[in-house]
Amino acid sequence: MSVKALVADDHPLFRVALKQAVNSMLGDNILEASNLPDALSLLAQDDEIELVFLDLNMPGNDGLMGLSQIRHRYPDVLVIIVSGEEDPQIVRKALDLGSSGFIPKSTSLDNIALAIEQVLDGRQWLPDELATQIQNLDSSSEETEFASKLELLTPQQFTVLKMMADGLLNKQIAYELGIKETTIKQHGSAILKKLGLNNRTQAGVLFKKMMGV
Repeated sequence: MSVKALVADDHPLFRVALKQAVNSMLGDNILEASNLPDALSLLAQDDEIELVFLDLNMPGNDGLMGLSQIRHRYPDVLVIIVSGEEDPQIVRKALDLGSSGFIPKSTSLDNIALAIEQVLDGRQWLPDELATQIQNLDSSSEETEFASKLELLTPQQFTVLKMMADGLLNKQIAYELGIKETTIKQHGSAILKKLGLNNRTQAGVLFKKMMGV
């Protein structure tokens, strides 16, 4: 199959290894990025990218923020999280936020190929052990519900919410985004309405908790 993919990881040796594994499945059409800003830039420049392998801990990627940004800006792009960490709580949040799979960096090449095949077939992929651990977790209906509501936000509203969670005032957000403060206030009201919350402090706390930051 021929699918354009992006490998986003800050470790050169792992990028090479993952590219080789992906190459056997998808061909030579594979881009690389060593940080989140570069990954987002490549996605903005190339609308043919269909699949992203995203390292959780590379520069610019704070918790699950990178995953959420990609899913909001490019909802048709499939994202597989790649990480040396295998925390079931993080994996569950990643799936709630729209990840198509979670590949630990210890995964064999055969299982990486299997993961790619399943994800491109429209299914989520996890190693069997992680899948079992997630099934045994007590479900957090609040976080799952919050993740589903985040999907209702526009990319601009998501950006505003992130900046609100970082503690920026409306005036500061307006300056950073180059738009009017009244527009930010309108975004804020729409965000709270979509999330079913009463104030921006509550929204910021839940957002940071969901992103793991």
